[in-house]
Amino acid sequence: MPDTQAGDDRGLKIAVMASAGAAVEWYDFFIYGTAAALVFPKLFFPADLPPFVALIASFSTFAVGFVARPLGGMVFGHFGDVYGRKRALVVAMFVMGASTTLIGLLPTYAQIGVLAPLLLVVMRFAQGLAVGGQWGGAALLAIESAPPHRRGFYGSFVQVGVPLGVVLANSVFLVVSALTAEDSFMRWGWRIGFVASVILILIGYVMHRSVEEAVHREDVSPSAAPAAARTAATRSPLAEVLVNHWRTVLLAGGAFVANNVCFYIAITYAIAYGSTTVGMSRDVLLAAVMAGSALMIPVLLACGAASDRFGRRGVFLVGAALSGLWAFAVFPLLETGSGVAVFVAITVQLLFVSMMYGPQAALFAELFPKAIRYSGASLGYQIGAVVGGGFAPIVATALFARYASSLPIAIYLAVMCAVSFISVVLLGRAVRSSAK
Repeated sequence: MPDTQAGDDRGLKIAVMASAGAAVEWYDFFIYGTAAALVFPKLFFPADLPPFVALIASFSTFAVGFVARPLGGMVFGHFGDVYGRKRALVVAMFVMGASTTLIGLLPTYAQIGVLAPLLLVVMRFAQGLAVGGQWGGAALLAIESAPPHRRGFYGSFVQVGVPLGVVLANSVFLVVSALTAEDSFMRWGWRIGFVASVILILIGYVMHRSVEEAVHREDVSPSAAPAAARTAATRSPLAEVLVNHWRTVLLAGGAFVANNVCFYIAITYAIAYGSTTVGMSRDVLLAAVMAGSALMIPVLLACGAASDRFGRRGVFLVGAALSGLWAFAVFPLLETGSGVAVFVAITVQLLFVSMMYGPQAALFAELFPKAIRYSGASLGYQIGAVVGGGFAPIVATALFARYASSLPIAIYLAVMCAVSFISVVLLGRAVRSSAK
């Protein structure tokens, strides 16, 4: 019993550390989304562009990060399956910290012309590569350090990194905006949050020094796999995934689209829609996103724990169904212009998303054999991220411009939720046949 307790304590410590690293990494990824809605259209594109065109252009650079995520998942997934989860995770953290810091140092369009948005795209692509590898490393460090009956709970600690990152990113914008005049904020204040991400490099170094045992656990290293699987995985974990597990990867991607669409509409497009179409205060919208994200944290942990008791799919399916229904309430509430209504719209949406995202790390990890798990789980996750999250703000902006109504956006959200619902149902057979 003492050994078991010590192992549980060590595993929980690893899960908490992975969550901290994930929080700062997601902070880097999300602060770009907030800037894409509020700052970049004015600073990195020609001043004579119509506001709608500038917003679309800015959200397009936001989407570049999602396009890069599957590539990051493949590269870091292969590296993590062959050389260990921690090594891949730490490298991803270094890439993210460096690219985000450099965004904060970029000259604007007024200073260097068209080179400014091009450099922005390059840095955003690097962010996408990094976050594409980060999730798999952090999630597997936590899950593979967990007791079998608590994988959902331990995995949910990594998922908590997402709302923590949102809170951190929006907190920086709110604080800097409150302490600086508007012209100062647009000239240099927005850069503070990006340059501060150099902290992620320090966290990566600490994790490299302190998280050692998790890398050598027998259920992490490819050397623990059976001989045949080990040979295939060592040759190319990615090839093994693409040849023998591609259906599972596609279904995992389908399972993740609703989570991404609903989440990024709530934290990114809702800010742009509320501030430009409804005419609400930017600070009110950011505060609503922060409050909803903060409330996600205990719900994510609770849903991860619930999945250990009631099953991953059941909790996930309820979240997908409720998210699809709530999509039809989000925009009517936003359009009231009431701070309370906006808080309800965004918070409830994020809580329903938590029912999907809480058990997701454990669900995806259990879909694949251990020797190729980093590659398989990461690729499925990132495919869903591209289809679901990367283009969601662009699709929503285009739908509203075409129909001058928020109803098509709600239908779009509901359809994505239906796709995820069906995908998770079909994943049941894969879960039952996976290696434990």
